[in-house]
Amino acid sequence: MKKIRELRADEIEVRVGVVRKNGISLLLYKDARCDMNILDETFGITGWKRHHELINGSLFCTVSIRDENGEWISKQDVGVESYTEAVKGAASDSFKRACFNIGIGRELYTAPFIWIPSDKVSIAEDNGKLKVRDSFFVSYISYDESGRIIKSLEIRNQRKEVVYQINMENKSSGQISQPEKTRPISEYRMKKLQDEMQRTGVTEQQIIARYHVSLANITEIDYKRIMNALKKTDSKVA
Repeated sequence: MKKIRELRADEIEVRVGVVRKNGISLLLYKDARCDMNILDETFGITGWKRHHELINGSLFCTVSIRDENGEWISKQDVGVESYTEAVKGAASDSFKRACFNIGIGRELYTAPFIWIPSDKVSIAEDNGKLKVRDSFFVSYISYDESGRIIKSLEIRNQRKEVVYQINMENKSSGQISQPEKTRPISEYRMKKLQDEMQRTGVTEQQIIARYHVSLANITEIDYKRIMNALKKTDSKVA
């Protein structure tokens, strides 16, 4: 089977996770175009295919790649609707998740918790809500010998100022620890939580009603108690 390369710095997107008065968290992700480009590059435009289907009301995507013997190998995953475009968001999300299963961008799961203190970011309050005025991009990334674990990472803002820099072998640069009650969860934990919600049929509205927290503001301590309860909950009936 052909080896899928790791993501380059310019292929990794950065978005703001949680905004606090004392700083923000950043999340690393890839978009669907990146997945399509790597599939084309690795397997050729005729060497892969995708299709979507509804299973128990949820949209799944199956991505198939053709190996050297002409056999098709398939991976499938479910999508989560976006806040703006439900169907399109679920289709894109299921495709990206299926590509994670194949191995594209799986190294992003090894990203450290990225916290940018308030003195390195412009945070403003608008109608009672905190908003970030800056944008961010990955300026440098390196991996270990396996190519699947992030070894070092550098992030800059739109003015090309370094706001985060870390070497995973020496975590003294750029990372500030937070207690569990205020530390936002990682993108990997968010995916696990959404998977459990999908399995049990528990909605965000139910989580808000019971735990008084929305998905956008879940901290480590919230995550542990919610996941504890979800794991004890039976799967929803089809």
